[in-house]
Amino acid sequence: MCETSRKRRLLRGFLAFALLLPLVVSACRKEEKAVEGVKDIAQKTVEGVAQNAVNAEHQAQATATQLDSERGQLNQIPLPTKSLYAGVREPSAWANPFLSVGPEMITLRILLPDTNAGAGEGGMLRPEGARRQELQIHLADLAQAVTAIPSGSWRYGRVIAVAESPATAPKDRAKARRNVEAAIQQLNDLGIVVDEWPGR
Repeated sequence: MCETSRKRRLLRGFLAFALLLPLVVSACRKEEKAVEGVKDIAQKTVEGVAQNAVNAEHQAQATATQLDSERGQLNQIPLPTKSLYAGVREPSAWANPFLSVGPEMITLRILLPDTNAGAGEGGMLRPEGARRQELQIHLADLAQAVTAIPSGSWRYGRVIAVAESPATAPKDRAKARRNVEAAIQQLNDLGIVVDEWPGR
């Protein structure tokens, strides 16, 4: 009886082992697949990071090339002559490009050159007011807009007046000031002298 009981226990243990063996093997295979999946994800992540780095480098090179091109265009405009604009106190009297920087947009004011200057400047048919243009631009488009300004609109040389927009609400002043500083940085990167108003 004792022997039979022992055989039954042994048989039950063997059956339990036989039933558990496929489960253990299956669990090991799932673990191997999970490890392989993690390895694949890690490999793809490394490849993605490397590709992002290559893309970022290409973008930086393209930006540097574009900045060099914009600087080259602006270098054709002579350096500013401060004596020409030192006495100008009113934005309406400023003959060079003028930036009025707000929290969202920048107003770029330019005085287009008189295309018929041989017959005397201005006059009834070509008044200065008609040649004044105002453009609303985003900060991101500032460099492109400035390089598109005709060379005849730079009477004082390569200098731009920059002021915080007087229409800025008190709650938006900090954002407008950050935009003024960002605009000045962009203009300096282009090699343009900034005359900040009312900084005099």
